[in-house]
Amino acid sequence: MANRFQSVLLGSAFLILSACSQAKADDLNGTTPFLPGGEWRVHDSKRPLPRVVTPSAATQDEFAPPPSDAIVLFDAEGDLSAWTTQVDGADLWPVKDGVLMTNASGDRAPEGAVISGIQTRETFGDVQLHLEFRVPPTSTGASGQQYGNSGVYFMGKYEVQVLNSYQNDTYADGAAASLYGWMPPLVNASRAPGEWQSYDIVFEAPVMNEAGDLVEPAYITMFHNGVLVHNRQEVLGETVWRKVARYEARKSTLPFALQHHGETVHFRNIWIRRLDD
Repeated sequence: MANRFQSVLLGSAFLILSACSQAKADDLNGTTPFLPGGEWRVHDSKRPLPRVVTPSAATQDEFAPPPSDAIVLFDAEGDLSAWTTQVDGADLWPVKDGVLMTNASGDRAPEGAVISGIQTRETFGDVQLHLEFRVPPTSTGASGQQYGNSGVYFMGKYEVQVLNSYQNDTYADGAAASLYGWMPPLVNASRAPGEWQSYDIVFEAPVMNEAGDLVEPAYITMFHNGVLVHNRQEVLGETVWRKVARYEARKSTLPFALQHHGETVHFRNIWIRRLDD
């Protein structure tokens, strides 16, 4: 997530409208508010980066079958019936050979293109999510937040960052597998561009009372390529750019969403399990 595009929230769908080109925005040190604890600012370029670990060899050449009680959101059949957008237009999220893509070709959407995140038709609260993604190798020298940027949005509001973080530095709380704008992953377990990667996430939804006051925050436990990167990490609030996240009153379940940030990212084998029961 970065400020290359204007962000508009329509209902619970996260839409992004392409804007004019801008200067690289990875170094925002000293211009954003402090996070809780007062040591680091939001998107602080001086914050230490997660140490790099090498995940086990990829064994994802085939689509692994989901658990029997999982809701399949996207698989090798290429069916998008579980998803919707709020922008009219063909091929906003093209599908080819069982792969869901933010763009049909190139590193990013054409300048001036209208692009949209997608969200599930069903709503969810506490869930287990499995998702696989791939960032194609760049052909334009893209770097930082402009290299394979997307996002996994629980309840359409709480983002886990998708990015190429293999030999591609950016601010720590914007790295791959970060809770964007808040908490970097424990380690950087990214694979190289062109290789498939996996996110396995347990999301515990926030609890609010009838007045909309926060009773219990959200929590995320996450494995990136089989490596633990968040261990029941508290979620600070709804994801925002360059601001400290905070909670707003909301429904107990909302759609799950994927962000279209303009850059090209591929997805496959997405399934989700309800944990509310």
